[in-house]
Order: sequence, then structure tokens, then C-alpha cells
Amino acid sequence: LVCTRKRSLEERRVKANDREHNEKFQYANNCIVTSKYNILTFLPVNLFEQFQEVANTYFLFLLILQLIPQISSLSWFTTIVPLALVLSITAVKDATDDYFRHKSDNQVNNRQSQVLIRGSLQNEKWMNVKVGDIIKLENNQFVAADLLLLSSTEPHGLCYIETAELDGETNMKVRQSVSVTAELGDPNNLASFDGEVVCEPPNNKLDRFCGTLYWREKKYPLTNQNMLLRGCVLRNTEACYGLVIFAGPDTKLMQNSGRTKFKRTSIDRLMNTLVLWIFGFLVCMGVILAVGNAVWEREVGSLFQSYLPWDPPVDNFMFSAFLSFWSYIIILNTVVPISLYVSVEVIRLGHSYFINWDRQMFCSRCNTAAESRTTTLNEELGQVEYIFSDKTGTLTQNIMTFNKCSINGQTYGEVTDPLGKQPKRLDFTPFNPLANPDFCFYDEKLLESVKVGDLHTHEFFRLLSLCHTVMSEEKSEGELVYKAQSPDEGALVTAARNFGFVFRSRTPGTITTTEMGRTVTYSLLAILDFNNIRKRMSVIVRNPEGRICLYCKGADTVLLERLHPCNQELMSITSDHLNEYGADGLRTLALAYRELSEDEWEAWSESHRCADKATDCREDRLAAAYDKIEQDMKLLGATAIEDKLQEGVPETIALLSLANIKIWVLTGDKQETAVNIGYSCKMLTDDMTEVFIIGGHTVQSVRQELRSAVVCRLQNTAGSFRKMRQKLLYISGEFALIISGHSLAHALEADMEAEFVSTACACKAVICCRVTPLQKAQVVELIKKHKKAVTLAIGDGANDVSMIKSAHIGVGISGQEGIQAVLASDYSFAQFRFLQRLLLVHGRWSYLRMCRFLCYFFYKNFAFTMVHFWFGFFCGFSAQTVYDQFFITLYNIVYTSLPVLAMGVFDQDVPDHRSLEYPKLYEPGQLNLLFNKKEFFICITQGIYTSVVLFFVPYAVLSDATQSNGVPLADYQTFAVTTATALVIVVSVQIALDTGFWTVFNHMFVWGSVGSYFTIMFALHSQTLFRIFPNQFRFIGSAQNTLLQPVVWLTIALATAVCVVPVLAFRFLKLDLKPQLSDTLVRQKRRKPGGRSIGGAWRGTGSVSEGRLGARGGSRRSGYAFSHQEGFGELITSGKNMRLSSLALANFASKHSSSWIETLRRKKTNHTPPIKSVSCFSGVCFSLIILRSAL
Repeated sequence: LVCTRKRSLEERRVKANDREHNEKFQYANNCIVTSKYNILTFLPVNLFEQFQEVANTYFLFLLILQLIPQISSLSWFTTIVPLALVLSITAVKDATDDYFRHKSDNQVNNRQSQVLIRGSLQNEKWMNVKVGDIIKLENNQFVAADLLLLSSTEPHGLCYIETAELDGETNMKVRQSVSVTAELGDPNNLASFDGEVVCEPPNNKLDRFCGTLYWREKKYPLTNQNMLLRGCVLRNTEACYGLVIFAGPDTKLMQNSGRTKFKRTSIDRLMNTLVLWIFGFLVCMGVILAVGNAVWEREVGSLFQSYLPWDPPVDNFMFSAFLSFWSYIIILNTVVPISLYVSVEVIRLGHSYFINWDRQMFCSRCNTAAESRTTTLNEELGQVEYIFSDKTGTLTQNIMTFNKCSINGQTYGEVTDPLGKQPKRLDFTPFNPLANPDFCFYDEKLLESVKVGDLHTHEFFRLLSLCHTVMSEEKSEGELVYKAQSPDEGALVTAARNFGFVFRSRTPGTITTTEMGRTVTYSLLAILDFNNIRKRMSVIVRNPEGRICLYCKGADTVLLERLHPCNQELMSITSDHLNEYGADGLRTLALAYRELSEDEWEAWSESHRCADKATDCREDRLAAAYDKIEQDMKLLGATAIEDKLQEGVPETIALLSLANIKIWVLTGDKQETAVNIGYSCKMLTDDMTEVFIIGGHTVQSVRQELRSAVVCRLQNTAGSFRKMRQKLLYISGEFALIISGHSLAHALEADMEAEFVSTACACKAVICCRVTPLQKAQVVELIKKHKKAVTLAIGDGANDVSMIKSAHIGVGISGQEGIQAVLASDYSFAQFRFLQRLLLVHGRWSYLRMCRFLCYFFYKNFAFTMVHFWFGFFCGFSAQTVYDQFFITLYNIVYTSLPVLAMGVFDQDVPDHRSLEYPKLYEPGQLNLLFNKKEFFICITQGIYTSVVLFFVPYAVLSDATQSNGVPLADYQTFAVTTATALVIVVSVQIALDTGFWTVFNHMFVWGSVGSYFTIMFALHSQTLFRIFPNQFRFIGSAQNTLLQPVVWLTIALATAVCVVPVLAFRFLKLDLKPQLSDTLVRQKRRKPGGRSIGGAWRGTGSVSEGRLGARGGSRRSGYAFSHQEGFGELITSGKNMRLSSLALANFASKHSSSWIETLRRKKTNHTPPIKSVSCFSGVCFSLIILRSAL
């Protein structure tokens, strides 16, 4: 058994349809668990987590001390009740959160799947699926586990999947079964399948799989192209069958999910430190008073032994001092009362409800409100410095729309009404019965151009209807459904369809369209496929008249240089249009065509055939052949597609940038697409000094590119590289960094991560492309490690879960990719734009309120507790309390709890709209200015000063004071009442000064608490309670007698003035000499209600660029972005994805190669995946930029 387990760690062996054999390896089942507790572990684990809080351990220790009668002068219930309350509230909250995790797990685990058991398909819950089972998937179903694709209803074992839950991409991807299993489509055949798969052990690499299938004494290599991963959705495929290779926690999705972490705020961690300091301070005070007790008992107390002996078991002054030490520890423990933690939880709960109730964060379209899924992180929302965002579904809606176009120098799509009316949407139905009713376009000039028969316009849309890899399905007459491999292509073909050039169907050798109502069938001679190096695709077709034409679409940077010289004037005009489209953040493609003679076609066809059959350097030979024919083309125009952003994304990013929050985009999408979105949402602008592209494939190349970026910024800085890197943050200019996933893997290595962090953090914007879910989490952890900054991660898909869990704060968007991100998040809402209100309003207010609450709480408790310390020097260090026991018990529960709670829940410095207008107000939270160790010492210093005044002023006045009848006032009970009354009045005046926003609750709680003090005090000192409980209420009549004396009220007034006047003076001086932005806004509001005249000076030095192009040395930025994949051209011409008759397929197969899958396999074998080509190209461009800068 041990040997079996060891072997399973090195490789995995899975035998089909043999559960008994597979169970020997003890593979994980398909049940997933994201919860933290179960019924048995909840209580011990939760208590263990809670007692990791230093304060909870501290109060447990005090409770044990209070149970010892020899040293306790306070009842044990004063500690155990609040402690139990805090633990219970936290436990209920944690249990509720974990209940929803269990609910989510049950929902997923109980999904139904069709499993082949003993020759028949049976419905099984996902959690009962085992490794080695064969599962049937139907169209639009989620993949239950990591499967080896065995067969499909599509020809040649093909199937289409959507991987949005894994990498955020919604464009379809193709997978193919091994040829030998492709025909096992019948359950009876599959039931007899007994092949064995030997493959790599579970890992988190989404783009790699290596294994071998052994069946019928033969072996077949397996790659990632044969795998369907859990989290994918089957699309455009009626059904398929797969063999379970990895299940449950072993699946690549779960391997990338990350563990649920216990999150705590920086204020929580600081409070733990402060509690330790206070405990040390408490011990020091106990030692001082214990030493005093020893000295007093030795020098003075011994004189009283004859009539006031020590209580047993005390028999000497040292033991008396020892007991005195613990007695004072108990008495002085109120410097950190447990009510602090109760109050903190109540305040956080209130802040969470404010977020839930905020109507301005409610999405009416989705009928979704914002939700605070945790109550422990609210104040940290006001301290965020780094935001890590997904792209697809978070920044964008992932909806592509045909927005604008340029045809023969004329631009279309710009519709402006001088009267400001909403432009009218075009109705294509009368013109074209085959039009898509969902298509939106507003420029009537383009439709008129088509109707009048403009040749250039017709050729433009003819190109769009022919040059693509879209598949068409006509369910009924005129009801067309396009199956596009990328949403870009779908938008372009749909646009051509609505303007009268309808793509109807295709075979491997023909394309059938309807052009202006007339059916036309073109012979498809060749598809020059798209890839990330070429950045273009072409088709060569022959029309019914015998005219041969090459149609090409692609990036303007590569297509414009292949035009005939006669296109110069048109190219200049079209380039200007491309500039405008790029500045608007649109995704652009240039379109061109070329007519070919029969001789040219025959000559090129022969060279292409030779290149296709080459055994060495096939890709290079094909690329050369493609490049040869794609020359001297004529420009038709350009298209501009909008990848629709979520509402308010550019404004939100601009506002957060002004608040000094850095935003990083971490996406699984390709580089061009991510960069284009960066420009659309104004993260990247053409006014930036430089955009650095890191695309190296080796450690050395990545390091060199990072250092080149530093050198580019510090060309005039002398010194070592380390010194240059240290100066990096102080160089002016706006920079951006773009890095690909394979380069990021090297940048995250231990010896390079510091260089990467220093370079990236000096940039205004960072975009990481083609990253895996685990890499997203690693980037977040890297910033947490090196910058010690508060991080926030926001996403909407399962591929964002690990990032959301790793960040200090996780935000889930309830979007189109399921609810996994929401379930793993701390906060959720429906739109990215709500993030500005979550941070700049709720986050800032929560931080402000919590800081003011803590400052005041420590102040009032030091003012209360330290009076006991001073009194110890005048009572023989006997651990006698100044106040009566009921005042001590009620001080933090009744007299001072509600006012500080009201301030902690409702306080504001400026209204919410001001917080959004002046994002610089957010910076104090990032700099941790409102509550830190310095502010803590200021608070306790003020509290100690107040305690000195409250003790010595009444002591000095009452020592020689007498009543009107000549009876002295210098008695213990009068002093206790006077000091307690002065204390309540002083702390009430102080909170009135600290409160910046008065509500009905503030007035009711502040003045009500003062009133309740007098009411309760008179009741406790009444004769009625004394008669009932003579041993508990010994201060009979003290309150009435004391407060009737004018000298007592003068003493209270004097103590209040001495405590408050210095604070007022200091605040007025600070307001005049060093005002904060919020102070300035409050003063401005009082002078000019509703005025906003000072905004310009305080909105920050940054501004949102309007996208001016040509800022970097006059070079034009391409708006090209095309989320397409290589391989679909050869797939179409091979006919493998088409349902043809066997005869037609056989005839076609004799003419065309079917090697595209082999090509992909060869690339995997040679370790040169397509993604590398982008990075190589980017690296070359980057090197040229550096070289140009150096020259």
C-alpha cells in the first residue's frame, strides 16, 4: 500500500470502467469542500481561532484571577459575561459564513451527471463520480471533473468548450479525442473500453497535460488538446464522452483555488500589539503599587498589627505585596475592558448594514444589492493601496458590438444630433429579411451607401462575409445561428449580415452567401490562417464569374505595410480614422484585398503545397508563402469593435487613481486584448511617458528586460543598478508595465521578485496577461510581502477565487461566470463602478469612525482607570477602589458605551458626495494617520492627564472644604461621588467635541448617558435600596448630600475646564496652522454652503487623459485586438468540423491535408506554444524601443 501511494505521487494510473482497480490508489473522490468547519470541529477550531486574539486570552486570564477570593475585589461576572458575549457573537458570525460555504458545496456536489455503469448510463451526483468513470456530457453542461475526451457527436471526435471559469476567456476553444477512441460513441462500445491512462500527478498548470493511453497493446500520446477540465462548459456540441482522470480537489480548477484564509485587519493586528503593551504597562503599575504596599506594610502597617492584623494566609509584608500586585492587576484591567471588543463588533456590524442598505450600490438591471459578506474588514476598505482586477466580466461585459468603420476614406458610426436628441436605431428588416434583430447601428449614411450600390462599401462587407472561420447553422428558413470561435468575428460577420452580405453556409471548398438578396457561392481556394505573429488572416476565393481574389483582415501595423504604393493617400486618411478609433478604446482591424490572375494563383498554390508538405520548418515555410501572396494589396478600410466596458469603469479607475490607489489588471486573456481594454478604461493613455513590455521566455531575458525598463527611466542616473532601482520611485513621468504569464513565472522567482516589484510598483498601471489563477494569487502575495500595503482583489469567475482569497479584501462581481467568486468574497455587488463608493465612501467612513472610536475609547478608560493608581498612594496601597463597585461595573456598560457607539457608527467628517468629489480625502487611511502608535500614545497621555486632574483637583479642594453647617467634606464617599461625576461630565464633553456629525442618536445617547448617570446614582444611594440590601448599597444618601454643596459643583466645573480647555486650544491652533483637507472642506461649507470653489486645489495633481495620440515620440498606437486562435483555418479546410456525406468527405480528404492537430501536437512536443510568439514579438519591439531611446 505504501508503494502504491508513493507511485501515485509520481504518476497517475487510471483504468477505464474499473473502480476496484482505481480504488487501490486511494484517489480523491469528486466531492469538493470549501468550508472551514463541520459539526464536530466547529467549537474547538473556532475557539482556537478566537483565542489567537491576544485580548481574548488576556480576559480569560483575568477571569481566572477573579475566581480567587484572596486577591479579587471585583465580582467574576463582570468579566465572564462580556467575554462569553464576544465569543458567542463571533462564533455565530463565523458559523453563518461557513453555512453558506456548505450550502454552495452541497449545490455543486449534488449536481447530476450521466455515468456509464455496467453498460448503461445512470444519473449520479457529482460527488459520487470516481476516477476511471466514463461520463456523458451534453451541450451547455459544466464539465464535472478533469476528463480525457474519448468521443463526440461531432465529426472526428471534436468538441467545443468555453473556459471562462478557468481563464476568463469566453471565446470557444476546440478539443479533439484520440483518433482510436473517436468512434466509441455508443455506450455499448464504451462499456467494453478498458484502456489505461498513465499521466502526470495532479498539478495546477492549466495549459499543460502529459500522458499516454495504453489500449490493445498500443500506446497513444495525450496532450492538453485531449482534455476537458472541470469548470469548462460544453458548447455547440450535442454530446461527448470523457474518462475521469482527476476528481474533486485533484482537478486543476481546485488546485488553483487556494485555501480559505482567516483575514484580519491591520487595526486588529495593531490592537493586539497595543494590548500587549498595555498589559506590560499594567504589570509595571502593579509592580510599583506592590512595592509601595511592601514598603507601607513594613514601615507603617506593622504599627496596626495589634488591632488590625493581616488576613490569613498573609503572614508577612512580602506576601501582602504579592497579593496586592494581583489585586491591582484586576482593578486596573479596565485600561482595556472587554467592552472594547463588543463595541468594535457592533460598530462593524453597523457599517456592514450601511453597505447592504446603500441604494446607490443597487443594480436595478440585475436586481442585485451590494452585500457585505463579512463584518471584520470594513475599516480596511479605507486603507487600500493596490487593487488587482480581472478583466473579462469585471471591467468588461464581454459583449462585442460593431461600432464604427472606415470605408474608402469615409468614416461611419459617428452620429451627432445638434439638438442633442438620442440617435435613432436603424431598422434593417425592410431592407434585409435575414438581418439580426439584435444588431444595433445608428448611422444611416452607411446603409444608404449599401443601398445605392457603392462598390467600395459592397467589397468591404463582402470581405467581412467571406474572411472568417465562423460556422453557420440554419435551424429554419432565415433563422441563422453563428458559431464564432471569438466574439470579434461574430460581431463582424453579424454586421455584414445586417448590411446585406449574409454568410449562409460553408463546406471545406465553398462559402455560400446572400449578397443583396442574391445567393452567391464562392470556391474557397485557401485559408491563410491567423496566428499571434502574423496578426492577420486571409482567404483566397473564386467567385462564380471566375475572378480570384484575396481578402485580408488584420492589425493595421502589419497590414498597412503590405499595401500597394497607390494607396498612400487613402492609407493616410484611414490611419487618422484608426487613431480616432484607438483613442476611443475600440478594437480595430484593417481590411484589404488583392485580385489574383490565374497564373499568380497557380504559381503560389504550388509553392504553398510544397511548404505544407515540408517535413522540416513547416511553419516557417508556410509563413513565408503567406507573406509572399499578401503583398501589393488595396486598402478597403477599417473596422472598430467595442468590447463594451461595464458602466462607469473609466470614471471609477480615474477616481481611484486620484485617491493614490494603484490598479493592476490580472487576466488570462491575450496581450493585445488586455492592452486595448487598458486604453479603453483609461488605465493606459497615449500621454504616458513609456509603456514597458516584458515578454522574455528565460530568466536572463526577463531580468534584462526589467533592468532595461529601469535604465530607460534613469538614463541620467549614475551608480549601481541597486542604487538606480532605489531611485526609481522618485522619477517623474507616467509609466506602464505589461507582462505575459510565462515571463511572470520567471519574475516571481525568489531571486528576481524584488526587481519585479520595484519596477512594477513605480508604474502607474500594470497589466499581467495570460496568467493562471495561481499566478494571480502569487502576484497578490508578492505585493503583500514586499509593500506591506492593503490589497483588494476583484473578479467575477472561478479563475479569480484564489486571488480573492489571497488579498486582504476580496470583492466578487455577481456576473455571467457563476457565483464562485461571490461565494469566496468578502464583499459583492453587480458592477465594478460600485467599487468607488465602497472604498471612497464606506471604506473611508469606516476607517475614520473606527479610528475616532479607538482613540476616544482608550482615552476614557485611561482617564477612568488611572485614578485608582493615584489613589493607591493615599490609601496605603491597599487595593481600595476610588469608586463604588456599581459605578465601576456600569461605567463602560451604561454611562459611556452608547455615546461612543453612536460616534463609531454614524460619525462623518464630510458628506458622501464630497468624499467622491475629493478623492485625496482617502489618503490618510493609506498612510495610517488616524490611528497608529503615535496617536495611541497621544490618547493615553491625554487620558493620564485627565486622571491626574480628576484626582488631584477634587483631592486638593475637598481636603479643606466644609459644608454650610461646618461639617468637613473630606470623606471617602464625598470624594468618590465628586470624582465620578466629574469623570462622566468630562468624557461626555470630550465626545461632544470629537463628534463631527450629529444625529438624533448622538444627542440622545450623549445627553441621555449623563442623565442616566445621575438617575442611577441617586437610585443606588437611596434609602430604599439600602433597606433591602444593606450590605451591597452602603453609600446611602452620599449623592444627595454631596451634590447639594456648591463647592462640589465648583470643583467639578474647575476639573472640567482644566481637562477640556487645553484640548480646545490645541485643536484650534492645529486647525489654523496645519489643517487637513477635511477641515478645509468643512470650513468652506460653512462659509459657502453648497460651494465647490476650492476643488481644483485639492483634487490631486493627476488628471484623466482624453486619449491624445502620438504622445510618445509621435508614434501611432494601434488599436488592434483580435481574440482569435490559430488552427481554425486548417480545421475548416480539413472538413473535420463539418457534417458532410461520407462521399463528399472522402473526395475532399484526398485533396487536403488534415494535419492541424498534428501541428499543435508537434508544437507541444517542441515546447513552443503559440503564446510565445506574441512575447517574442513584444520582446523585439521592446528591444527596438530601448535601442532607439539609447541612441
